Amino acid sequence: MNFHTRKWVKPEDLNPNQSLFGGRLLQWIDEEAVIYAIVQLGNSHVVTKYISEINFINAPKQGDIIEIGITATEFGNTSITMRCEVRNKQTKQPILSIDKLVFVNLNAAGKPTPHGKTTITYAENS
Repeated sequence: MNFHTRKWVKPEDLNPNQSLFGGRLLQWIDEEAVIYAIVQLGNSHVVTKYISEINFINAPKQGDIIEIGITATEFGNTSITMRCEVRNKQTKQPILSIDKLVFVNLNAAGKPTPHGKTTITYAENS
């Protein structure tokens, strides 16, 4: 899995327990995943369809740098399925895993449309 995105946990990202607010982490993951889907499908009209069970393993604290890893696992006719891992950059300790994120390719009218992709793009900046 490639870890392309890093985030620095700042005071405004914390919950009352002084650890990273789960909603903030899910926001970062959704943004990273949709960018990944856009690059893979070559279309900026992509939406989140489904996110499976989310497994929070460890809680990052203020000052931690986390890495978000996304990889495509399957192409459907109009969709792309991915998995996600988040880890602490310094310790490599796992923070979160999501087994399945599904994004749907849309046409200009906002309707699901076939994308024609069957293989993962492994570009330097994908």
